[in-house]
Amino acid sequence: MDRYTALQVFRHVAQLKSFSEAGRRLGLSPAAVSKNIAELEAHVGARLIHRTTRRMALTEEGQTYLEHVARALDALAEADRSLCPIKTGPSGILRVSAPMTVTLTRLSTQIPHFLSRYPELTLDLHLDDRRVDLIRDGFDLAIRGSDNLEDSSMVARKLAVMPHVLCAAPSYFKTHGRPTRPSDLRSHNCIRFTLSAHADQWEFSKDGRTERVVIDTRYSVTSSLAVRDALREGFGLSLIPYPYVEGDLREGRLQSALDDWAAVETTLYAVYASRQHLAPKIRVFLDFLVEAFSRESC
Repeated sequence: MDRYTALQVFRHVAQLKSFSEAGRRLGLSPAAVSKNIAELEAHVGARLIHRTTRRMALTEEGQTYLEHVARALDALAEADRSLCPIKTGPSGILRVSAPMTVTLTRLSTQIPHFLSRYPELTLDLHLDDRRVDLIRDGFDLAIRGSDNLEDSSMVARKLAVMPHVLCAAPSYFKTHGRPTRPSDLRSHNCIRFTLSAHADQWEFSKDGRTERVVIDTRYSVTSSLAVRDALREGFGLSLIPYPYVEGDLREGRLQSALDDWAAVETTLYAVYASRQHLAPKIRVFLDFLVEAFSRESC
């Protein structure tokens, strides 16, 4: 068994969740991929991958082994590059998880330009507002919006701070009136972004005091873009990150309320596993994220 090849095969199969796709990426036949996995399992004395004719998934041992294998392979790749100045460009598959709305409003138009700089790098970008487990799900990096990061084993790099704004369409305010204090929201039609840490209770501060309003709503949704659409249609009002509605506010499609009250803020982080040697593909993507978010103030 060529152990290095077997480890590369295992990593690709685990991250791509496909024997055939791993074989295509590595230029190996399906039989060669299966043989490498079988020999690696025999070597470590444990089953690493559950596989049937329809699906595959890492075992608990496989998930633990993948973390160490990825770290070791990245360290070897970086060692090779340190001795080969010609091969300094990032390469391989970069798997990233990111919130959908943040990506579509702040990053998606810039990503092709990023990839054009690194022709040997492949980006596998998963858009999902739900939080993922980087190690279990095989991601190199995730973008997260949070007031606090509960997993201290991860490295977090701050990207931006997004203030929230309470807003609605002019037609809504014309029909239902404009709230003048947070408690007024109890009589309004509020639209709730379900995945927010503040979904059930909106918080406002003024002159050293804080008011919290428990939200009762007819419309809860897991997409900030859907919240924005409902606002534009005059269905109700919502507390939403300012960058998502900046253009609507500027052009008059939406109007803000409770402007003399400070609302919550969401801090965006780039989160990745703590590694002694950061893989070049992750390093250049981190630099890209910092540059992209610094171009415009949140």
